[in-house]
Amino acid sequence: MEQAEGTEPKKKSATLMLIAAIAVLTLVGGGGGWLIGTLLAPKIAAVEEARKAADAEKAAGAEGEGKAEDGLPRIPAEANGIVQLEPITTNLAYPSESWIRLEVALLFNGAIDVKIAEDVHQDILAYLRTVSLQQIEGPRGFQYLKDDIQERVDLRSEGRVSKVMFRTFVIE
Repeated sequence: MEQAEGTEPKKKSATLMLIAAIAVLTLVGGGGGWLIGTLLAPKIAAVEEARKAADAEKAAGAEGEGKAEDGLPRIPAEANGIVQLEPITTNLAYPSESWIRLEVALLFNGAIDVKIAEDVHQDILAYLRTVSLQQIEGPRGFQYLKDDIQERVDLRSEGRVSKVMFRTFVIE
């Protein structure tokens, strides 16, 4: 009987030690988080202030001078016959879990036709839904995709669009 009585205090002692260790670790973790927070918070506030000041300068510069972010004057794309289409985001035919995002710009011969640009946008979207991932893998696949889109644009625009310029191309 004495042994049975002697083991019960050890069990209580082990449980008490475990609870104490968890409490100490919680306090150390909380104190470390507080310390890191107090060290980083002033830096984050300073970065936010600098960003706000830069945004204010950029807004003032854009109103007054009409310059781009890098300091070079911007030439309106429409003046050169370039129309940037809205981003095209769709899933591929196979595997259907893969998504593609494509941004293109069209270089018109002569005057810009918004109707043709919208038709081309819809045609490219419909075409991309029929493409599989295996067809556009690698540099050769990308070149085939560019050639196919250029051919579709030529047919849709009846020669009014001279070039399709790829701005971004992402597959996820």
